[in-house]
Amino acid sequence: MIAETVCSVAAVAGLGIAVVTAYRKRFLAAARIAAYALVPLGLVMTGVVEWAADTAFSPTAWAGFAVLGGAWALFATTRTVERRRGGTRKERRAAARSARAEAVAPAASAPSLGQASRPASRPAAAPRSTGGADDFSDIEAILKKHGI
Repeated sequence: MIAETVCSVAAVAGLGIAVVTAYRKRFLAAARIAAYALVPLGLVMTGVVEWAADTAFSPTAWAGFAVLGGAWALFATTRTVERRRGGTRKERRAAARSARAEAVAPAASAPSLGQASRPASRPAAAPRSTGGADDFSDIEAILKKHGI
């Protein structure tokens, strides 16, 4: 009851200050002050103030806050233990990605890639022409070195 009265008085006082501000030709500031002044009145009219007062003096509400605090502490503790076990979030994500990749195709692409990377037989070297052979000899040596 007292909280509702205090909020109503604050709203009336704020509206009075808004009227004085509007009289001084500062209409934008007056509108802003009026908006702030109407907030406590709106809270009283919607019942939020009564609910807050009932919650503040209710043992059941405080027990509920204690249960919420315990749940939060339990969650924080489990997160801390999980982090200390050695697995970071990035490591867990990398493990999950590798598990997904193996689940899709465990070793299906390994034989085909292994055989395709090496040619079955090397073609015979083409006879060299005397004109531009010197220009490409370095490139040809590098390609032979890599087996291409």
